[in-house]
Amino acid sequence: MDHTEAFARWLASEAPHGTVQGLFAGFCQEVVRSGIPVWRASLGLEVLHPEVSGWQHVWTNESLSVRGSDRATAATSPSYLNSPTRIVDETARPFRRRLEAPLPDLPLLEELRLAGATDYVMYPLPFLDQTRTAVISFATQHPQGFDAISFDRLEFGAKLLSPYLERHVLRRIAVDLLDTYVGPRTGQRIIEGRVDRGAVEMIEAAIWFADLRGFTFLSEQAPIPVVLTHLNAWFGIIGEVVEAHGGEVLKFIGDAVLAIFPNSGEHDRMAACRRALAAAQEFCRRSEAENVLRRSSGSPPLEHGLALHVGEVAYGNVGASRRLDFTVIGPAVNRASRLLDLAKRLNRPVLVSHALAREVDHPLVDLGRHQLRDVEKPQRVFTLPEQDLV
Repeated sequence: MDHTEAFARWLASEAPHGTVQGLFAGFCQEVVRSGIPVWRASLGLEVLHPEVSGWQHVWTNESLSVRGSDRATAATSPSYLNSPTRIVDETARPFRRRLEAPLPDLPLLEELRLAGATDYVMYPLPFLDQTRTAVISFATQHPQGFDAISFDRLEFGAKLLSPYLERHVLRRIAVDLLDTYVGPRTGQRIIEGRVDRGAVEMIEAAIWFADLRGFTFLSEQAPIPVVLTHLNAWFGIIGEVVEAHGGEVLKFIGDAVLAIFPNSGEHDRMAACRRALAAAQEFCRRSEAENVLRRSSGSPPLEHGLALHVGEVAYGNVGASRRLDFTVIGPAVNRASRLLDLAKRLNRPVLVSHALAREVDHPLVDLGRHQLRDVEKPQRVFTLPEQDLV
């Protein structure tokens, strides 16, 4: 059995396909076992994530390291602009450099040369999707570098490995996009195949409904970039706070946010309500701290309304046959929405329903009974003490 057939059999039958890290490390070990003198190998894979541009995996006989790159700076960073990766991205061709003399134009290769490397080659991986970076490189410390047979085997091995790696990348992109646009809990359900229209499950959750006050006026008066900066600053605080307390933002609706804190167990109603209330307290503190900075710079403050309720909701798919929304619906969501309307009428930043107030041990201020739109009887509502709002 020749090297190519042996490697193909390994990929099909023995390779650890569970993770990119395991697959890449196993591949490198097989390459070395086949007699190719690889000292260091690197795998660069670009993904589609709002914060991370991609991942670089670096293997040696001693270790495997993984490092992410910041999406905001990846394409303009000196480490990319002065790298073999940029050259391969732009030419779509293999890149080779003997490391016999100083390489001031390519700092990474100079670093490898000083560490004893004598030869370096990078190949573009033949992914079906050619719009993102996918490269693999090899370096050796062998005095004569790589010979022609080694180059042929490395290039063919990379081609055999490529579809397995692309499968991982495509799944990572799908998961990251779902996490980004619908949240990790909801995204997991979609990945699992829960995409039937009208298919819902009944869950109990604390409900968080918030909106940004004065947004219409701001939109009429300020340039769009200023409006977007204002809105993203506010959404950013909410997203961080909700996630930190175990909740999930389900959707952004104009200048409003719907989030839930699901019960994680049969008797976890109280814990979900406490997490939602703790998130509200932190949100108020962080909003006030942000407003201090905004006022000092002449920017408009971030004024908000926030309603907290708890109850059973239908969690699942609604929408058109080819355009679905994974959300929560039900009387509890409607009441949270009406409670948010009341918060605006009462000029209160936070209102808490009686149902949720019963589940927490934090002192709240009783505001008495108030009529909610489309709700038959007046409802008792509460707010946070003054010290929790600043």
